[in-house]
Amino acid sequence: MPRAADGQEDSGMVAVRKSSSSGMTVAEFLDWNGDGTDTRYELVNGEPRAMALASITHGILQSTVARLIGNHLADRAPGCHVVTAPGVQPRVRSSHNMRIPDLGVTCTPDERGLRTLPDPVLLIEILSLSNEAETWENVWTYTTLPSVREILVLWTAGVGAELLRRQGDGSWPECPQVIVGDEVLALDSIGYQAPLRTLYVGTHLVRPPD
Repeated sequence: MPRAADGQEDSGMVAVRKSSSSGMTVAEFLDWNGDGTDTRYELVNGEPRAMALASITHGILQSTVARLIGNHLADRAPGCHVVTAPGVQPRVRSSHNMRIPDLGVTCTPDERGLRTLPDPVLLIEILSLSNEAETWENVWTYTTLPSVREILVLWTAGVGAELLRRQGDGSWPECPQVIVGDEVLALDSIGYQAPLRTLYVGTHLVRPPD
């Protein structure tokens, strides 16, 4: 779920009162009942940050990608799972941060009571102009997780994506790989390949043939 709805300002992003001088902890955040509304939050440096309602384009893209990757994993890697809007704890200030990517893939078995995604190998964010800064802030926190091999950022302004892939020495490239249109998206972390455009089927960005 994005930090702000496509085409809207970030006025919906609010911080609530911290529970202490150092801010709310992840444990406190997980037990917090919110502000009494349906607003969802992620925890950023000890402060809950509101996540506004997604656009329909965003929702279609999120559900389509989850279905395509889920089907791929069921066929090729049945021990791995795609999870929608999982809680992810970065390594930096992990006790005061829980970010919420749009999708995550883990190959660690599910267990009773899990509330954050264990050992993610792939994290996916869906970008809109109104949440660009917050999305990329989250992306850089994901790079602190040693299990993460790839981070994919999908555009909603057009058929395009930016892919960060961890290098052999464990470092991350300075700039992401840009994929657009009919170019092939290759996710080495899960052995998935497909024309990028197939992820956008059903949105206004990809029209069916006449």
